[in-house]
Amino acid sequence: MCGKERELNALAAYADPAGLPATATHRFARLLNLDESEGLDEIAFAHRVSDGLPVSSVTALGELVGRARIEGRVASEATLHRCRKSGRALSRSHSERVYGVARVLDAVGTAFHGDVQRIRDFLLRPHPLLGGESPLDLALASAPGADAVLNLVWRAEAGVAV
Repeated sequence: MCGKERELNALAAYADPAGLPATATHRFARLLNLDESEGLDEIAFAHRVSDGLPVSSVTALGELVGRARIEGRVASEATLHRCRKSGRALSRSHSERVYGVARVLDAVGTAFHGDVQRIRDFLLRPHPLLGGESPLDLALASAPGADAVLNLVWRAEAGVAV
C-alpha cells in the first residue's frame, strides 16, 4: 500500500467510527502498522512497546503526518537506519515516544472525524494553550507533552473553550 493510500485509510477511517477497531489498543496497532491479528490485548501491547516497536511503526507515522516531521525526531536517522539494516526493534524510550504520537493521532482523528486536512492543520499549527508550540512538536518532545496535547483535545471534545 503506498503512503498516500495508507494515509487516507488510517486517518480517514475515523470518519466512520463503526469501521474502527473497538479498542484503543487495536486502533493504535492500526496506526503503527502492527499486525492486529496477533491477539494484542492491552497487556500484550504494553509488552510490545516495552520490548521495542518495529522501525516500520516510525515509517507508518511518517506516512500519516510527513516523514520529515517524524523520522529524526523520534530517533536519529542513523539509529533508524541501523535498526532497519539489522532488523532490530526500537529502544524502549523510542518506542514510548512513537506510542505517545499514536495516542495523539488517535484522539485527534476521533475529534476531527477523520478529516485529514483538519487533523494535519491542528497538529502542525502552534496553539496558544500549548505555549505556542504545535501539538505534534509537543507530542514528539516527551510523554508529558503528548499528555498536554491529549488533555487539550479532551477538553475541546467536552465543550471547554480551547
